[in-house]
Amino acid sequence: MRSVISLCAAALVSAVPALAQQREVIHGPGEVQGLPFSLAVRVGNVLYLSGQIGNVPGTRRLADTGITGQTHQALENVKAVLAAAGSSLDRVVKCTVFLVDIRDYGKMNEVYASYFPKDPPARSTVAGSGLALGARVEIECLAVAGG
Repeated sequence: MRSVISLCAAALVSAVPALAQQREVIHGPGEVQGLPFSLAVRVGNVLYLSGQIGNVPGTRRLADTGITGQTHQALENVKAVLAAAGSSLDRVVKCTVFLVDIRDYGKMNEVYASYFPKDPPARSTVAGSGLALGARVEIECLAVAGG
């Protein structure tokens, strides 16, 4: 039994460097410099996207003040990050939508549905008390990497 445990431990220790090498930070057009997070990180065949708000790419300025315009811009920002990673919306498997006000759910959902018209990804939606830059919506996704 001890030898099996030793073999398993040795396999895990030797796998750690290989896993660390698989981590790739994705940079993309419109990336705002100086933020303490990456747009996305690829590990193996999975893309982990940071939440996107409806900011004008490359700035910290919101593109719109309403939920409809911010949702549209947030999803355009998601599309741009996916494209920079060689992927696309049809490869998204899970999204989490953060809203400041749950009463915005219907309007957000109308825009969201237009970006995922067929076989949409799994999704959770939660409402809280505030988002970065005063945004009304933030959307984060997990996707299958391209290639």
